[in-house]
Amino acid sequence: MEAFFRTHTYLVEHVNAPVRRGLMDEIDWSDRLIGIKGTRGVGKTTFLLQYAKENFDTQDRQCLYVNMNNFYFQERGIADFAGDFVRHGGRVLLIDQVFKQPDWSRELRRCYDLYPQLRIVFTGSSVMRLKEENPELNGIVKSYNLRGFSFREFINLKTDNHFRAYSLDEILNNHEHIIKEILPKASPQKFFQDYIHHGFYPFFLEQRNFSENLLKTMNMMTEVDILLIKQIELKYLTKIKKLFYRLAVDGPKAPNISQHAIDIETSRATVMNYIKYLADARLINIIYPVGEDFPKKPSKVMMHNSNLMYAIYPNTVERQDAMETFFVNSLWKDHTVNQATKDSCYMVDGNKKFRICDADAHHRIRYAPDTIYARYNTEVGKDNLIPLWLLGFLY
Repeated sequence: MEAFFRTHTYLVEHVNAPVRRGLMDEIDWSDRLIGIKGTRGVGKTTFLLQYAKENFDTQDRQCLYVNMNNFYFQERGIADFAGDFVRHGGRVLLIDQVFKQPDWSRELRRCYDLYPQLRIVFTGSSVMRLKEENPELNGIVKSYNLRGFSFREFINLKTDNHFRAYSLDEILNNHEHIIKEILPKASPQKFFQDYIHHGFYPFFLEQRNFSENLLKTMNMMTEVDILLIKQIELKYLTKIKKLFYRLAVDGPKAPNISQHAIDIETSRATVMNYIKYLADARLINIIYPVGEDFPKKPSKVMMHNSNLMYAIYPNTVERQDAMETFFVNSLWKDHTVNQATKDSCYMVDGNKKFRICDADAHHRIRYAPDTIYARYNTEVGKDNLIPLWLLGFLY
């Protein structure tokens, strides 16, 4: 136990969290079992350590961070370790990468039943289905998603401002006033392309090659998050990677399921399952017509965020594709995004039609009063014309 406390103290003292994530204030920390899911690279470990730093002295032994990567846990279960922790006065156990522990969900259930005085906060992959695939946790776990940096968080970091998040209704109804509050303090256009290229994943702050780091992270998403958690045999990994690459370079459009099945030598049903796994891993987003969902064929598949596009095919990224990817990714957290009747339009929450367009091409666009135009290459808006970057302030 002493070794774990020494590691905890060192990690908490040296944690570097330049942006305080909004999720920190959304979680009800009094719940006894809290699951925080998120894709690799979005900062789940930093989030746990930041919580410990904000709420406990580093020498306070009521709180302890442990990582299931530690080989110690191959020999000993979470529940037995938690029992020792509680007997030493422990009250809050922070468990990183919980899925690395065999029977982790049953172990968490044992903790919940045996130690009512203990609160557990654990992190896991976005691929995990906490309640659907782990019935023993139904009714006792509260699940949250940690996302990559929003454009708001990125611009706050770059400019040392503290701009708040806005709801979609606030932006649509009051964007002209909101913009007047932001522009005197920061120029969004100055930072927008940097965010599109590398701002979603916090590890851009590290002194390493961002694209190489992201490629390594993407490989880990497929090799560990998808194969390990979904219990897929290793021999199918190349098929999943090949499908992902083909979906990426095709750009945002309806996938040709039959052709993909031929290309990776598998069935149409398996292609659809692989697409779903890639979406669960937050590598792609799937867009359906209003009222439709998996396992039907999507009307559009796109990268989960624009950073992925620049890592996979940096020299051929179409700006319109990157802007649409940014739009879907920004709204994805709290809203439903569907394909509208026209290829270039999206339906949000079933009742708001959006079109993503270039403000410099306004002379080629016939504006309609029932459509909201999210425009790039501009910092300002008017009426139903809003600047696209402002949707990066939704969280």
